[in-house]
Amino acid sequence: MTKLVDIYARDGLTFSIEFFPPKTDEGIENLFKEVQELKKLNPAFVSVTYGAGGSTQGRTLEVVKRLKWREKLEVMCHLTIVNQHQKDVKEVIGDLWGNDVENIIALAGDPPEDPNAPWKPHPDGFQHSRELVDAIKRGQHGWWNFFSIAVAGFPEVHPRAKSREADLQYLKEKVDAGADVVITQLFFDNEDYYRYVEGCRAIGINVPIVPGMLPVRSAEQCRRFAKMCGAKIPPRLDELLSKVEDDNEAAIELGIEYCTEQCQGLLDFGVPGFHFYSLNKSRSVAAIHENLNLGALTAAPA
Repeated sequence: MTKLVDIYARDGLTFSIEFFPPKTDEGIENLFKEVQELKKLNPAFVSVTYGAGGSTQGRTLEVVKRLKWREKLEVMCHLTIVNQHQKDVKEVIGDLWGNDVENIIALAGDPPEDPNAPWKPHPDGFQHSRELVDAIKRGQHGWWNFFSIAVAGFPEVHPRAKSREADLQYLKEKVDAGADVVITQLFFDNEDYYRYVEGCRAIGINVPIVPGMLPVRSAEQCRRFAKMCGAKIPPRLDELLSKVEDDNEAAIELGIEYCTEQCQGLLDFGVPGFHFYSLNKSRSVAAIHENLNLGALTAAPA
């Protein structure tokens, strides 16, 4: 068992990968075929998303447990609060505790019916992800000492934030409540990440701020994800995407090249690691890992 706080305290770069829980048994088996390839890269940990409003909760926990116990990988489980009663969220935390899953990323989450709909807390739920961090760190059964917690950061400002300053201040509240690491939303312009880190450090946020990286797989998908996350597509990338609109193979190659370039700039800046949004595919992540020789840069396992 290895906590996030200990993982990021190691010397060297931290390399991690995110998966989402497929909706079918066939999808689950296809995911684990990709996992076999990605295991060869020795990620420090992997994460599993939770679905809008906890809509994939059962599948998430199934995948988390299989990654933990059958694949012997360190796992970080996503946990959202939208559309969920506090007792239901706490039951999931208890399940993770009982299965020795030490790492959680605490998130507000998106409404299940429409990710862009106005966000409304459950009447008997947590109001903010900060409250979830606080509940874990001050919870029952010694949770405070068992779990290590990540929270989300938004280099281009959270879509629901009133301002950049308010967004940064809320992040500080989450860290002050007990978060050990910040993992960012996807971004395609490194300047946004650099400005974000500078703003965080200026107000006393001193935990690792890990860039979340999305290798492009298709032009349509890239634009859709960017819109959903409130991320901009820089003019240069937009021009490159326009050349691969109807060619997903070329788009994958573009994504590998563009993300490799992004990561190299981030390495030069001195990032603590990379968290790759794999979309359950190994090819792009493995190619970028090789391009950057990340195996020689990553921290040795404990």
